[in-house]
Amino acid sequence: MRYAGVFMAVDFRLYLITDRKVATKPLPEAVRLALEGGVRAVQLREKDLPVRELLALAMELRSITREYGAKLFINDRVDVAVSVDADGVHLGHRSIPVDAARKIVGTSMLIGVSTHDLMEAKAAEAGGADFITFGPIFETPSKVNLVNAVGINAIRMVNSGIKIPIFALGGIKSGSVSKIIASGAHGISMISAIFGADDIRNAAEVLVQEIAGAGRGMP
Repeated sequence: MRYAGVFMAVDFRLYLITDRKVATKPLPEAVRLALEGGVRAVQLREKDLPVRELLALAMELRSITREYGAKLFINDRVDVAVSVDADGVHLGHRSIPVDAARKIVGTSMLIGVSTHDLMEAKAAEAGGADFITFGPIFETPSKVNLVNAVGINAIRMVNSGIKIPIFALGGIKSGSVSKIIASGAHGISMISAIFGADDIRNAAEVLVQEIAGAGRGMP
């Protein structure tokens, strides 16, 4: 099995990224509803919050995710991740390098890395990342004028060049999941498709079921 030993650690398929400005409920409530809908991995990504507010929010989400047996990742701030005993940290191109983060957290945390092309994906894997997010697959408001959409076919190219799990992200909605999984993505990463929904719990349930159905038969 190509991913034997890796999937044992990255045991989730839907990777939910927070954005309190998009969420239709206060963020702690929105996260709880998503977890009730079956989400089992949440990345706290609120870059504009002062560190003390971020830490307080991280502590609250750590408590909530533990109730549901879900993983909590902290975007960028390795110090906050360590402080709240998060399950992992997620790094961007301006974050601390992957190998440096690994020296801090050791093997006690998963490390995810944001990537946009094969070169970045290979560098993340070489640095010791456990998984990557890759995209944006489709046009998305969060990346307007920042990064061009890469399309579904780009997933196949990246998948052929690395061995760690890929989470596709960017403009993904219900209906496109099966094609994305068939292209080699281990899972899907989302923000607005769940947090922006009027019924967050139901939106999460639908997507969790769709991902599970699309992934049947994968190694």
